[in-house]
Amino acid sequence: MVSGEPAPYGDAVTNEGPLTGVRVIELAGIGPGPFAAMMLADLGADVVRVDRTTPAGLGIPGDLLTRNRRSLAVDLKSAAGREVVLALVAGADALLEGFRPGVTERLGLGPDDCLAVNPRLVYGRMTGWGQDGPLAHTAGHDIDYLALTGALHGVGRAGERPVPPMNLLGDFGGGGMMLALGVVAALYAIRAGAPGQVVDAAIVDGVSVLATQIHALRRSGRWQDPRGVNLLDGGAPFYDTYECADGRYLAVGALEPQFYDELVRLTGFPLDGDEAPDRIDPANWPALRTAWARLFRTRTRDEWAELLAGSDACVAPVLDWAEAPEHPHLAARGVFVDHDGVTQPAPAPRFSATPTSVRRRPPHPGEHTDEVLTEAGFDPDRIAALRAEGTVA
Repeated sequence: MVSGEPAPYGDAVTNEGPLTGVRVIELAGIGPGPFAAMMLADLGADVVRVDRTTPAGLGIPGDLLTRNRRSLAVDLKSAAGREVVLALVAGADALLEGFRPGVTERLGLGPDDCLAVNPRLVYGRMTGWGQDGPLAHTAGHDIDYLALTGALHGVGRAGERPVPPMNLLGDFGGGGMMLALGVVAALYAIRAGAPGQVVDAAIVDGVSVLATQIHALRRSGRWQDPRGVNLLDGGAPFYDTYECADGRYLAVGALEPQFYDELVRLTGFPLDGDEAPDRIDPANWPALRTAWARLFRTRTRDEWAELLAGSDACVAPVLDWAEAPEHPHLAARGVFVDHDGVTQPAPAPRFSATPTSVRRRPPHPGEHTDEVLTEAGFDPDRIAALRAEGTVA
């Protein structure tokens, strides 16, 4: 445990990474909660996922978000199931849950219940709206949280409707990543002598923080509220995507003058010796975009990528999901790894002295029930009884 005291159960033999020795209990959910648990597990924490005893549509078999941890299946609605989880909590450093506010309290597994058996526990809570406020008890999804924070307003083409950026910005960036950071920060505080505490990670909070720079630019008059008319939202012709001769795309990010000059030099822009409009004046951006679009349609994506490779023109081919792992740079860095025959993103970030890795494939629900309960001090007869009564599976 973080305190340095011996833990009653663990996986220290296979753990590696900067969080080795940290024990985390994850009450199974979907999306940002499992992502936060994956981040902690990737960093070396021993994360035990508490799945349900019956399937509940909590994801897909082999979901990579559940890698690097063990699973036991527990009926959380039973008194005996509650006792099992509290026994695990007593030997843990942190617990993660992603239910609606009040659910774990009704199960007898709320912060007060868990901190009573482990006063140094970090209790991490993942929701969209937060633990309080008028919307706290209502349902929502990534797109709703982005809409309310203003982030969704800024994503899309000028004059067109907002476009949801998948669920990367809310669920994973503003949600799961913030929860993981919050839990690590609280663990550090406990190591310094602070008591156990609750981390309230809400996606609306996290997305708002991610948009801090945009708010700063607005205040300084350097960002306009209409979408698709600014430097970083596709408004600038030198920060946009362009279709090539083969129907595939290039991403152009030549924001600074020196990078733009390099792009102009290498591509021979503009075509036919036409004079290119000044890029500084936004009034010239539509004409510039038309000229760049015309130029990029004269070659295929890969021809452009080869021409501009290794330069400071800030251009990259837009790769699809299958192409990305094969790109020479990503391959050289090991950005993707193969584990158990499955290609997947490697743990990040990297550490020089405590390297991380994919150690375990995603577990089947309940795959490690006996193992985890034995390490927590349950004898074989008690485990058999719990199985017989349906408390665990």
